Amino acid sequence: MRARASAMIRHRLVWPVVALVALLAVDVVHTPGFLAVRMQDGHLYGGPIDILRYGAPLVLISVGMTLVIATRGIDLSVGAVVAIAGALACLRIQKLTDPGAIGGVLAAVALALAVAAGLGLWNGILVARFHIQPIVATLILMVAGRGLAQLITQGQIITVNSGPYHVIGGGFLLTLPVPVLIAAAVTVLVALLLRRTALGLLLESVGGNAEASRLVGIRAGGLIAGVYVVCACCAAVAGLMISSNVSAADSNNAGLWIELDAILAVVLGGTALTGGRFHLGGTVLGALVIQTLTTTIYTIGVPPETTLLFKALVVIAVCLVQSPVFRAKVFRARPNLPPPAAEHESEDGAATGAPSEQEALRR
Repeated sequence: MRARASAMIRHRLVWPVVALVALLAVDVVHTPGFLAVRMQDGHLYGGPIDILRYGAPLVLISVGMTLVIATRGIDLSVGAVVAIAGALACLRIQKLTDPGAIGGVLAAVALALAVAAGLGLWNGILVARFHIQPIVATLILMVAGRGLAQLITQGQIITVNSGPYHVIGGGFLLTLPVPVLIAAAVTVLVALLLRRTALGLLLESVGGNAEASRLVGIRAGGLIAGVYVVCACCAAVAGLMISSNVSAADSNNAGLWIELDAILAVVLGGTALTGGRFHLGGTVLGALVIQTLTTTIYTIGVPPETTLLFKALVVIAVCLVQSPVFRAKVFRARPNLPPPAAEHESEDGAATGAPSEQEALRR
């Protein structure tokens, strides 16, 4: 029984689940009806629904980030891609003679996704073809991309009034928010591709040992470039959700620091930054923990000037508890020292730590 309990404690998802439950408990204590879900006008509302709805963009970006990290990479440009996608879509819709035309909205969405795919391909080429360190290659787009988004919007907040576009981030379908359904569909599709085909094994092979993968015939360059494209597209969809939810594109604040939340979600889910094995389900759980933490901060009324500090303290606490080395040093009891060697009495009555020759022979 103790062995089973110990194995359960060591499971990579136990502590994120504990953190999620603890945060929800704090919300319930502060707001007794927080977990209540109600039906209103054919739509589901409530605290859990809000967490899923506002956490959908982070889930999408974290899924894409998981694939990149699995190849021993990192993508710091997803926040900039979020801003660029929202800016392009809103600018395109604003110029339409009929913003409510579904065809025009679809064209704006397609434009944002195409540009995002190109940006992801740029990152992938820099990393896979020119062997630039991923953190440096994506840092370039992180800085330049935010400037590009501001150039698209000319430093202004672009507002749109389009019913079809608002559905992406603020609509409902089958009583559930559309962003939740989109995030769930993308996650399930990626999971099926990774676990029902050889793609997941190839990614783990490239992340575990790229040189060995190349020697056995795996085209690591194409896979690496592909995951950066997928990550950028996920960020673009998240950007469309964020901008359509508020019917505006803010190139300064849209997606700001969301790349750090995505990396934290991947790490909380049990995926190592050193590449190789990845855990998609754990990533989704980590993203929900991050979003629940954000919701809890607003629920309990943490002062705005200390929000980031409070968030950092909670995240580092969860990471430390999740660390096997930390648990071994803090939670485990001091190891039992071996008992001292039994003293044996010699023929002259003196105590000695070594057994006599006759006793040794008897043993």
